[in-house]
Amino acid sequence: MTQDAPPTLDRIDAAILRVLQKDASLSQRDVAERVGLSQNACWRRILRLKETGVITGQTLRLDHDRIGLGLTVFVMLRTRDHSPEWLKTFRKTVLGIENIIDVFRIAGDYDYMLKIVAENMNDFDRIYQRLIAGAALETVTSCIAMEAIADRRDLPV
Repeated sequence: MTQDAPPTLDRIDAAILRVLQKDASLSQRDVAERVGLSQNACWRRILRLKETGVITGQTLRLDHDRIGLGLTVFVMLRTRDHSPEWLKTFRKTVLGIENIIDVFRIAGDYDYMLKIVAENMNDFDRIYQRLIAGAALETVTSCIAMEAIADRRDLPV
């Protein structure tokens, strides 16, 4: 299956994905019971979902505050330079800063949006200094998150 054409998902595939998004640590037997399949049939479907790139991995969700990363900052960037060389430098910079957990190229008034987690404002300033030292930027605007009303929600399948 090509990357361009997403696989067709039926209601059972969607049910498996909903169950696994809630708790990917469940055994195949538990997933199979929750979606009404035999363990082997469920395993084959999960394997197909992985092979077709629908399932790309499994991760843990951590509580930001409990691990000392209670500050979330959204940073909007604008650049004048859109050359391949600049993009290579920018990618290397943002991917080299582990506190930058999401990076999006966006349409609108800004070119990129970053989600950064930090211990506190001093830690964020350290991250910010690394960011602006790494790639030439025209405008940098930061928005401090006051409260996460909905964070890392499951995809609607």
